[in-house]
Amino acid sequence: MILTVGNTKGGVGKTTLALNIAIARAIAGRDVWLIDGDRQGTAQTAIALRADAGREPAIACAQYADGSALRAQLQHQSKKFEDIIIDAGGRDSTALRAALVLSDVLLVPFAPRSLDVWALADICALIDEARSVRDGLRAYAVLNCADTHGTDNQEAAEAVADYPQLVYLNTPIKRRKAIANAAGQGLSVLEAIPKDVKANDELNALMLRLF
Repeated sequence: MILTVGNTKGGVGKTTLALNIAIARAIAGRDVWLIDGDRQGTAQTAIALRADAGREPAIACAQYADGSALRAQLQHQSKKFEDIIIDAGGRDSTALRAALVLSDVLLVPFAPRSLDVWALADICALIDEARSVRDGLRAYAVLNCADTHGTDNQEAAEAVADYPQLVYLNTPIKRRKAIANAAGQGLSVLEAIPKDVKANDELNALMLRLF
């Protein structure tokens, strides 16, 4: 499967989520390739930290911030891997557009804030363009960095109904220090010590829906 974690809006935690998904699939025994499609290269830096620490399973990672390079490499090497996770976006980029055309699944993380919900219109426009080129792209939205209390999560989830391009996954990932701390070491929250049971359960629930 080729899965892109992407959004035209920055600050939604897409890199942390892509990293967690890639590592979770590798832990499950899959041969995984993580592609960093962002010029900041944060995902690649995290994987480099993981490699330097000798963590297993090892994750193959490459950075292609240019759409033409991402497209060419993905078409050339995709059959070598069972799962390919692409971290793309933060803006409307050539890498994000190329990823959408080649992906089986798009996961759009968004925070429970009005600006994040309104920004879904931009990624939905790109979904329409990608589907006009190639049928079959499944697009999901998931709350990321969700609140642990209050009604904002529910209100944001209900607002996704205004965007028919997206299917809402009711598997929110809450804002938890364990997730951020693990990512800063190139780890999934599944590997973090001490174990955060709630964070693990949230990630596992999302993985079940995606795969």
